[in-house]
Amino acid sequence: MPSQSSNSIASGASIEAADLSRVRTLPELLERRVRRTPSREAYRRFDPATGAWESLSWRAFGEEVRRRRLALKAEGVVQGDRIAILLPSGVEHVEIDQAALAEGLVPVPMHALDNAESIAYILRDCGAALMFVDSVERWRTILKSGDVGPQLRRVIVSTGEPGAEAPDGRVIAFDEWISSGTCEAKPEGAVPIDPNDLAAVVYTSGTTGRPKGVMLSHANIVANVKAVAERLPAADSDVFLSFLPLSHTLERTCGYYYPIAAGASVAFARSTRQLGDDFREVRPTVVVSVPRIYERFYSAIMERRAALGPAERQMFDLALAVGGRRFDARQRGEEPSAEDQTAWPALERAVALPVRAIFGGRLRIAFTGGAPIGEPVIRLFLSLGLDVLQGYGMTESSPVVSVNTPDENDVRSVGRPLSGVEAKLGENAELLVRGPNVMVGYWGKPEATRAAKEPDGWLHTGDQARIEDGRITITGRIKEIIVTSTGEKVSPGDLETAILADSLFANAMVLGENRPYLAVVAALDPEVWAREKRGLPDDADPSARRVHSDFLLARIREAVKSFPAYATPRAVHWTTDPWTVESTLLTPTLKNKRLNIEARFAKEIEALYPHSRPGGAAVVGR
Repeated sequence: MPSQSSNSIASGASIEAADLSRVRTLPELLERRVRRTPSREAYRRFDPATGAWESLSWRAFGEEVRRRRLALKAEGVVQGDRIAILLPSGVEHVEIDQAALAEGLVPVPMHALDNAESIAYILRDCGAALMFVDSVERWRTILKSGDVGPQLRRVIVSTGEPGAEAPDGRVIAFDEWISSGTCEAKPEGAVPIDPNDLAAVVYTSGTTGRPKGVMLSHANIVANVKAVAERLPAADSDVFLSFLPLSHTLERTCGYYYPIAAGASVAFARSTRQLGDDFREVRPTVVVSVPRIYERFYSAIMERRAALGPAERQMFDLALAVGGRRFDARQRGEEPSAEDQTAWPALERAVALPVRAIFGGRLRIAFTGGAPIGEPVIRLFLSLGLDVLQGYGMTESSPVVSVNTPDENDVRSVGRPLSGVEAKLGENAELLVRGPNVMVGYWGKPEATRAAKEPDGWLHTGDQARIEDGRITITGRIKEIIVTSTGEKVSPGDLETAILADSLFANAMVLGENRPYLAVVAALDPEVWAREKRGLPDDADPSARRVHSDFLLARIREAVKSFPAYATPRAVHWTTDPWTVESTLLTPTLKNKRLNIEARFAKEIEALYPHSRPGGAAVVGR
């Protein structure tokens, strides 16, 4: 597939920059889109009843948003109230989000798979007035898990009827709620919204173990959308396939608000399990993803390669070699060699086109953010003609700070800062960024805000970096924070402290850097373990190790149940051999020596991740 440069897209039906420059708030962004292209497709979703994809125009979407605005007005919410959205990613989620924004309310998007304790904490912390949730059962679980705060006065359930089983009088079915919007519609723009008003409170985990609410204004997000549009222009002919959660700031800015600016349509994937089918059916031109998705496809492709015969495998490897040289020549602004130009058409037909067909055959830009991606993974796709572009950012920067482009794609860097974004190195080579996209602060945490954001606007990223020829390369992290391959940010120390509250565990180390999930390596207290394992299979039993590990994992999960779902370990390796200063596994102050522990248990750690491989050193938006 020949690459389309940003210039070629910009020359067609791309965003009219002069018109977009006048937009100051997110409701203005949607109003502009509905006005400009009312009949074009806005969203696409799969209808299980008909077994087909259904389309929604911008005009129809705008009308659905209006209906939800009326229902919000009927609730008596006031400007600035927080509206919690605990719904799967999809049209229903964005309709509520847009209605809340248009009424001057503050959406609080939450991960649909997060655990009940974490959700209860967020509801209490942000003081949500209303909550949208997918089922009564989910709400019941949340309510049982902890205090949600006295300010939550209405819970709107999207599926089913609450009936007599509703746990309290706050619960109402969505259909009943939407019909309650009986007040007359106000003219568009009747709610005055300032660009500095909050447009979201997005929770991200912090070093305390509890998530922190990142306050992003309309000005923050709109500035980031405009800068992304300038760097990577999209057209109204583009089709995005959305599969990241809308609680992820990367998806909100690049996979949701940016398509509104571009007039592109968004198809919401059915599920991760059906993602392959969705790629083939939707045939997207743009995707926004975390590395884990690319890693899964990479693993599947390499498994297919391993099953090929010698001649076919040789052709596959030759396609990667020739394609890689073509990519490198393009980055240097040169033509490929005559030999590579001659060889490529046949190799493309035999190898590259079948791989690109996995993604629908039309994909021109695949953005990767949220965590590092391994160089072998990204090189495979680039060599076969898929422009996978790394970027860097964080929730606190709305989130994109920098990103590569198709014609300037250094796989070892995370690209140049976006227009309007400044970057410099501070003490200990820490990357500092400043710009209109940098957050207002952390909700209810002024001290944390002051620690992260200087009075002159510089944001401490916590990442170490190099800046060479204007490109940012991430080299490490200041703080000991794990970033999983799905982009979640976890403080291992907080989890370890929680685990060690159980006397069964003498020592514990949480790991999972650039892995799909967290795992634990632990040393058990021999005396406590001798008591606890009574009733479990004897050590000589062939099933003992598995059963014992399941038992220990259940204890760990109980110890960390108040943490978010993504911070729950899913595997454990254990030993009864003590960790000591003498064994070099502990410091003199009895802290874990992480590198030594990882080296000592390297083989066992790899066994905890049978279907994953660690990625490279580049760090992107989280």
